[in-house]
Amino acid sequence: MTKVDFSGKTVVLTGVGRAGQVGEIVARAFADAGARLALIDRDDQVHARAAELGGTASAHVCDLTNADEVAATAQRIAADSGGSIAALVNLAGGFGMSGPVADSDPAVLHKQIAINLTTAYLATRAFLSLLREGKGAIVYFASASVLPDGTSKNMSGYAAAKAGVLALMRSVAAEELGVVRANALAPTQIRTAENVAGMGENAAYVEREAVAEAVLFLCSPASRNVTGQAIKLQ
Repeated sequence: MTKVDFSGKTVVLTGVGRAGQVGEIVARAFADAGARLALIDRDDQVHARAAELGGTASAHVCDLTNADEVAATAQRIAADSGGSIAALVNLAGGFGMSGPVADSDPAVLHKQIAINLTTAYLATRAFLSLLREGKGAIVYFASASVLPDGTSKNMSGYAAAKAGVLALMRSVAAEELGVVRANALAPTQIRTAENVAGMGENAAYVEREAVAEAVLFLCSPASRNVTGQAIKLQ
């Protein structure tokens, strides 16, 4: 595969706030490929992530579960990007165990749907017109736990949300066929600061750099014929 070049193109990344997470490395990979980045997160730390990229990124603090805030953020990015973006990468989300369904707290389900599915839905809805202009691509983050060979024991809220993300991706891929491509990565656990703190250094991880390589491929012309797919990373 030839080197990916995003020079002169704008890429929107959600969920790029905290250090040590996946978004940090994905953003760096896009910046190294020449992209202009619009980073969105609910946390003020997104300004630090943008500053680390040396002027190639803008930071936007936004509650991605609030439709009005997401729409307003999309309008600002549209003005800065000339009304066109090359890619939207929905990194916003989070994990939470819920225990057996019979003993679970409905609040866990509601939170998981909000942070994983609602964020992806609202971002997609807000940025689709810009993606159409750019003949762009969307990457979603599902989970290996919701693939046919996965297990969602004791994590029903998380699994329901990630299954919803896959359904959203497939809807967009079908509705935008020939205009905007949509695919999902479905990783096992990724080596993030949070996962290492919870599971230790020696667990089996997908490296963040491998995730970034997969994201760039799915957003690049090399994957021009790939849409509607869930790709497992392990």
